[in-house]
Amino acid sequence: MDPRTPVLIGYGQVNQHDENPGVEPVDLMEAAARAAADPRVLEAVDSVRVVNLLSWRYRDPGRLLAQRIRADGAATRYTGIGGNVPQTLVNKACLDIQSGRADVVLITGAETWRTRSRVRKAGGKLDWTKQDDSVPIAEGSDEGIELAGPSDLRINLDRPAYVYPLFEQALRIAAHESSDDHRRRIGELWSQFSAVAAANPHAWSREALSGDEIAEPSPSNRMVSWPYTKLMNSNNMVDQGAALVLTSVEKATYLQIARDGWVFPYAGTDAHDTYHISDRAEFHTSPAIRIAGNRALELAGSGIDDMALVDLYSCFPSAVQVAANELGLPTGDPSRPLTVTGGLTFAGGPWNNYVTHSIATMAEELVANPGQRGLITANGGYLTKHSFGVYGTEPPTHEFRWEDVQSEVDREPTRKAVVEWSGVGIVESWTTPFDRSGAPEKAFLAVRTPEDARALAVIPSDVEATVREDIAGAKVQVNLDGTATLL
Repeated sequence: MDPRTPVLIGYGQVNQHDENPGVEPVDLMEAAARAAADPRVLEAVDSVRVVNLLSWRYRDPGRLLAQRIRADGAATRYTGIGGNVPQTLVNKACLDIQSGRADVVLITGAETWRTRSRVRKAGGKLDWTKQDDSVPIAEGSDEGIELAGPSDLRINLDRPAYVYPLFEQALRIAAHESSDDHRRRIGELWSQFSAVAAANPHAWSREALSGDEIAEPSPSNRMVSWPYTKLMNSNNMVDQGAALVLTSVEKATYLQIARDGWVFPYAGTDAHDTYHISDRAEFHTSPAIRIAGNRALELAGSGIDDMALVDLYSCFPSAVQVAANELGLPTGDPSRPLTVTGGLTFAGGPWNNYVTHSIATMAEELVANPGQRGLITANGGYLTKHSFGVYGTEPPTHEFRWEDVQSEVDREPTRKAVVEWSGVGIVESWTTPFDRSGAPEKAFLAVRTPEDARALAVIPSDVEATVREDIAGAKVQVNLDGTATLL
């Protein structure tokens, strides 16, 4: 085996359930790093790479952490936004280690969104670390891509809780399911995720729930945007941190890291679907997942049936179903779980950092089951940016392999999007957001024009029919300002 072969030697996770407003994100990153590796290993870190966090703004969180773990002189990097970022960081770290550009890489992230929200709701102020202007802003801090297009913005279709239900309805319509059968099925799917979380010691919520408890609205489980209840949304009200330590086989041997804890990243890929959802050929498919996911498996010398363990990115049920369909995995089969953590609703959805947790949990599961292989999928935006990794405990027979398959994805068909369009079209998909009193307040529509282009529109009021009836294929009048009326 090549001495520069990258290997994952440390993986740690922490949850803070106690009320402690003094604990900030960098504290959880430090705790996760210390859970991942002993001080001797952390002091050998020469690169600290931090996943973008929303709970607090540091100029260079990696520098703060490097000082705390005594990783003197470590290079630091901060990332842009996206749930794909942790797996992308692993892919890049493996390439850097393999080429000799880095020796020991610490990847970490943390959120204290629950604490932040509670303190601010109570009118308090957070007394967390502030780095002054003498601290340079970390490299990578300015990375970012605008994911909302003009069609979305003009009607305020501006958040995942609205967009992913559009994908969900598209899945239902393509499968020719009734609304009741569909909601029952995705409730059961999410129930299986909750059962995995109940057995995961790192999960934020460890209560197994029935499909009905998840799918049916209740005082503690309000409807957010039809057909999704609160329990079908990612849970970002968490205080969680996770950390990964990667190095070369040569360095791991030098550091005397026990081999029975080694996990090898075999291969990875990265790609993205169209940045604006209005340009996508269909809402129930993902060319990038199909192409990049299957290519990662090929690079690892594996097929999907070789993956004993799988964690599909699970911010919403539609994300899981689209990925499963594209990768050839069954949904709803209790003998073939699609998560190792329990997913972002139950294990926790710490904004961009969930996949650091899923990789850490995957590593634990692989070490407990030597010889098995696992697939990690990561998703940022609106099923937009994707990253994949294949892992196992057996020493690889080849170097770490990575490909950017974007050129192949870009050859896939797209759809013409129209912005200022008026006319009669048909409903392709829709979702109906509810207010906190439990009343439907508006409906977002994806509309196919007579030319088979796509317009996005909103019915601003009187939308009870969009919940009571199946309006797929119904005629709709769209106005130049983006408002619409069912005909």
